[in-house]
Amino acid sequence: MSGIRPTGFLHLGNYFGALRNFVRMQEEYNCFFMVADLHALTTLPDTKDLKTNITRVLAEHLACGLDPNKCALYCQSHVYETSELYLYLNMIAMVGVLEKTTTFKDKIRLQPGNINAGLLTYPVLQAADILLHRAKLVPVGKDQEQHLEMARDYVNRFNHRYGGEVFPEPFAFNYGSELIKVPSLDGAGKMSKSENQYATLYLSDPDDQIRKKVMKAKTDSGPTEPNTPKPDYIENIFLLMKLVSAPDVIKKFEEDYNACTIRYGDMKKQLAEDMVRFIAPIREKAEAIQQDTDYLKKVMIQGAEKARASAQATMQLTREAIGLNYY
Repeated sequence: MSGIRPTGFLHLGNYFGALRNFVRMQEEYNCFFMVADLHALTTLPDTKDLKTNITRVLAEHLACGLDPNKCALYCQSHVYETSELYLYLNMIAMVGVLEKTTTFKDKIRLQPGNINAGLLTYPVLQAADILLHRAKLVPVGKDQEQHLEMARDYVNRFNHRYGGEVFPEPFAFNYGSELIKVPSLDGAGKMSKSENQYATLYLSDPDDQIRKKVMKAKTDSGPTEPNTPKPDYIENIFLLMKLVSAPDVIKKFEEDYNACTIRYGDMKKQLAEDMVRFIAPIREKAEAIQQDTDYLKKVMIQGAEKARASAQATMQLTREAIGLNYY
């Protein structure tokens, strides 16, 4: 089970860090992939663009290869049992622990005028998303490990308090290799959905925008001695090239670098064209899907039905464990 907030635009890091693995997972596991619109409400006082954001994110998931017949692809708010389980988990969540979470501290720094209870209990809602499907595997990065630890704590506390083994413990999952962190084009951190936009390649970027962004990537005058170690920002360009370029192209620029003959302008032009070839088909497919409102509605209904069937079975066990089965 995994989810993504419909805030900002999906980018190359989302694809290589998550979506590509989701496409593989749907072939091997019973998967629930969610657009987290309830989570988005904690930082979106103005929701006028929410529907557009939802349809774009759904379309991009589909364009990247998710198949609604092989997985449950749904909107969080369409599964009403989420809110019920969220309420029950709040009864066993300790305020002192929630106040110390890194994400809560980060969010209140970013929006000091909107410190709402939803921000504080964000990890509880995340746990509800996972436990609702009794999911054991959660494809997330290191930055979410604290929230998964909290979810495991809620599992053990709930099972101990109410008896039985209603929920299994969820754990972070990937395919045995380190998660790919796609670097930003300016060499400062990783690509972001909402920050550092001119150094991030979005799946919706037009071709010319991709070329402009890549050509502005940070470089220098080049190495002066053979086989010089690469600075981080140069290593980043090679890393991006390894994601989308042919092996012989990468080999050529590696050899040019080690021989001190590399021309970064040529390298960035090559990278830009390879990025255009990679992103353009996803963008065009997503745009076509986004225009097909009937299809998107069908996908949302189908995904909600699958997710609610799973959620209803879990909630029946949950209510029985708590003792809310009065008749």
